[in-house]
Amino acid sequence: MDFKDYYAVLGVSESASPEDIKKAYRKLARKYHPDVSKEENASGKFKDVSEAYEVLKDPEKRAEYDELKKYGARQDGSFERPPGWESASGFGGGGYTEADARQFSDFFEEIFGGGRRAGAGFGSAFGGGFGGARQSMRMRGEDVHARIALFLEEAFHGCEKQVSFNVQEADAQGRVVPRQKTLNVKIPAGMKEGQHIRLKGQGAPGMGGAENGDLFIEVEYAPHPHFTVEGRDIMVTVPIAPWEAALGASVTVPTVGSKVNVKVPKGSSSGRKLRLKGKGLPGKHPGDQLVVLQIVMPERHSEKAEELYKQLAEAEKGFNPRSKLHV
Repeated sequence: MDFKDYYAVLGVSESASPEDIKKAYRKLARKYHPDVSKEENASGKFKDVSEAYEVLKDPEKRAEYDELKKYGARQDGSFERPPGWESASGFGGGGYTEADARQFSDFFEEIFGGGRRAGAGFGSAFGGGFGGARQSMRMRGEDVHARIALFLEEAFHGCEKQVSFNVQEADAQGRVVPRQKTLNVKIPAGMKEGQHIRLKGQGAPGMGGAENGDLFIEVEYAPHPHFTVEGRDIMVTVPIAPWEAALGASVTVPTVGSKVNVKVPKGSSSGRKLRLKGKGLPGKHPGDQLVVLQIVMPERHSEKAEELYKQLAEAEKGFNPRSKLHV
């Protein structure tokens, strides 16, 4: 008897995770499903894929199969059941009938036959064996993920955007092909970068009357010339003159969509942050706007200004801005 490599059937490695096995099965089952596939011998391939998944999805059955693969598979591709081996998995327990046996491969019967539990395995999973799979198998459509880029102003105020994405579905000939869909999506005010919008039923179509998958749209921000965003807080760097920093001043600061007057405290240094409460992204708990002060020198000074700086230097000669560096 030929050995049946269930890993090869699903196109996965022997170290594949349960999630990888499930993903491979869903892809191949959709490709060979008798309701939609026009592939040659689709029914047989669908049966092979389903049989492989039934064994590999269960840790106990997979462990048994791995042992058989190790000790029963021959280099010439044949298989010989190890002496005295009996299945300890859920396939044992009686009730394995001749009618059941016709639904599985000879290899499967050799491993798990002669003691199959009534109602267990493929018969219950697919509505009475593979013969009923065409009529009864239901498979939810796959979820689809897409991204949408927003300007900060759009995320702040909310907007409506158009998003295009591809879904996998069967064409008139039963081949699984990508189809582009385009939707108008309402973006609520205050969407953070990395957040998702879920549109139920807008993913890939289901099979056998099962529901469609969902569409998940991830929000990302386009770079802004002035603002940066951290969570719900918005940051902006505001240049101020040396005398505004020294004496204190009221300066105009931009926020998203408006301007506000902010008081610069006397004696401020570059890097000082002023917090504007509630001026960040809107939401149940609105963020703040952080104003980062940056002292900027004029490119040129008049003679009078330079003289005043000399007087200032003389008056403040005891001040060493590099004292923390011990120099």
